[in-house]
Amino acid sequence: MIAVQVARIVARFVVFADLTDGELLDADVAVEMMEALGSDLEALEKGFLRELVDAFAVIAEEYSGEARRVVRDIAHSFYLEEVLAADDPVRLVQLEALRDARE
Repeated sequence: MIAVQVARIVARFVVFADLTDGELLDADVAVEMMEALGSDLEALEKGFLRELVDAFAVIAEEYSGEARRVVRDIAHSFYLEEVLAADDPVRLVQLEALRDARE
């Protein structure tokens, strides 16, 4: 349950930083904060990070439009699956192929 609650907090921040008009939010500050958030997410204990990544897909349904896509893509945007697969070179290659196909 806590992973879902933390996912909601992270999602609110990411949606705000990603979708707020550039005239209202300094882009450099937003990038700096997103980088800090990414670093903090990467530092989480792997078991909890797995729960958190899974929770983003669940809570994405609470959003609509572009915000739903942003929330659904949080794990992708912050390379969280790669963080989880850091000790699995086969999985890392699979993730790289998926990322290349997506882009």
